[in-house]
Formats: sequence, C-alpha cells, structure tokens
Amino acid sequence: MMVSVALLMLGALTAVLGPRLLARAEWPDREPVVALWAWQCLVAAVILCCALSMTLSASAAWQAVRGQVFAGAPHGVMEAYALQAAGPWAAATAVTLALGGVWTAAMLTREIVRARARRRQRRAELVVRSPLLPGEEPGGDRLVVLEGERPDAWWLPGAAPQLVITTTALRRLKGRQLDAVLAHEQGHAQARHDWLLHCSGALAAGFPQVPVFAAFRDEMHRLVELAADDVASRRFGRLTIALALVELNEHRGVFGPCAVPQAEVPARVNRLLSPLPRLTAGRKLRLTAVSALVPLVPLLVTFIPGLRALG
Repeated sequence: MMVSVALLMLGALTAVLGPRLLARAEWPDREPVVALWAWQCLVAAVILCCALSMTLSASAAWQAVRGQVFAGAPHGVMEAYALQAAGPWAAATAVTLALGGVWTAAMLTREIVRARARRRQRRAELVVRSPLLPGEEPGGDRLVVLEGERPDAWWLPGAAPQLVITTTALRRLKGRQLDAVLAHEQGHAQARHDWLLHCSGALAAGFPQVPVFAAFRDEMHRLVELAADDVASRRFGRLTIALALVELNEHRGVFGPCAVPQAEVPARVNRLLSPLPRLTAGRKLRLTAVSALVPLVPLLVTFIPGLRALG
C-alpha cells in the first residue's frame, strides 16, 4: 500500500517543483511549442499519479476491484503490493480521488458547453451585424468584415471557421499586416489551441486551490499566443506581426504604465522585435524527450513492486 502513498507524494512533488523549474527556464519563450508540450506532460503526470493512486487504493479497499485490476497477473504480483495490510483510509482515499476525477470531467464538460454557447451567440450576433445577401451561402466566406469603431479581429472556430475583422482594423492594418493576423489566427485553429484552453480552464476552475492548475491555465493562454505569433512571423516576418499587434491593441492602453487585461501584448511585441536565438534541433529534441518521460515516472513507480516480484 506504500505505492499509493508514494504516488500521491510524487504527484505533490511534481505539482510543486515542475512549475518552478519551467518558470526559471530561459527557453519557453524561445520555443513556445516545446513549452506547451512540457506543460501538458507535467499536468498529465500529476493527474496520472492521482489516477494510479486511486486504483491501488480501491484495490486495497475492495476485493471486487482487486480482482479486476490484478486479473491474469502472475503469482506473487498482487502480494508484492501488500494490499491486505491497508488501513481503513484506503477506501476514503479511493473515494476522494474518484470524486476528484468526476469533478474534473464535470468541469471540462461545463467548459465545453459554455464555449459552444459563446460560439453560437457570436455567430448569431454575426448574422445580425453582417446579414447574408440574396444568394449568399452561410459560412462561405473565410473573412467577414464588420462595421466597428474599434480595431478588432478574432477567429470564430467551428465547422466553417471564419476570421472576423472590423472596418477600423482594416483601415489600420497596412500592407501584409492583415495577412499576418489571418496567419496568426489560423495558427490557433490548426494547432487546436482552443482545446488546450478548455482543459486548462476546466482544471483551474475545478480546483482553484491547486496552484499548478492555475499556472497551467495562465501559461497556456500566454504560450498559445506566442506560438501563433511564431506561425505568422515565419510567413510574413516579425516586424509585420509586431506592427499588427500594435495597431490592434494600442487603443486599449496596453502600452501604458497601468495594468490592463492584455498586459502581455507589450511583451509579445518586444519578443518579436528583439528575438532571442532559437534552440538547436538537438536541444529541442532533448527537451521534448525529457518532457515525454515525466508521465512515465508514475507508471514506473506503480510497476516496480510487480517487476520485483517477477524477479
């Protein structure tokens, strides 16, 4: 039963140390795609620790679960886990972790339902503000222009994704800046960044007292923008997308001394105008491989007693 405790301790240690190590690293801003992968692996490891601990705790508490988990296991494997010696807290641990899993699924479902409702509302508003002309097919245009006093542009995902942009933004964006904005939003759509935001938002909303999930949500919002900036800059240049960001956000006061919700925009512009050297392919491969190994550690901890029993 010590394996279940070890998994909980490993999960807590990963949740505490992982975000600190990533925050101190100098490479996430240089390689946001690799950083996105590292964060996903870190959170997956924490969740896997909880899931495996729940499974072993339930096996220790109830014979029926034990029979299903260790069905077909060689002789001596189940005894190696010392499940019979578990105290009454095993059932409480299993139930608590199971409720946490159910709560996570409920939060994710709520997040997806709310996102779809917001999307439907935006499409309904779009139909009102930009009605179809006679003979025009709904959703046929990838670019939709709206009358608006503020420069704004956003990607509307769905079966027929569209880039919505206001007339003021069109007047401000010069040359290839509009193409860069389109490439930026397409980068979000192609990488399915909306799912990363849904999952991180669900975990942070469901467990507001767990700092790793709040950091996961904040970093996902920041890193997906950096990754989309890189997609646009590779096609149209860093200066082009930086100027487009300035034109679209200058009216919001983000470049002033006061804190605003879009306070990360100046940092994005500075990153584009003063780029740091990209990591070598070898270092990116090593970081990706090391990150992928993090979720394997809970599996290794779980299987060590069984492997020892097999000799």
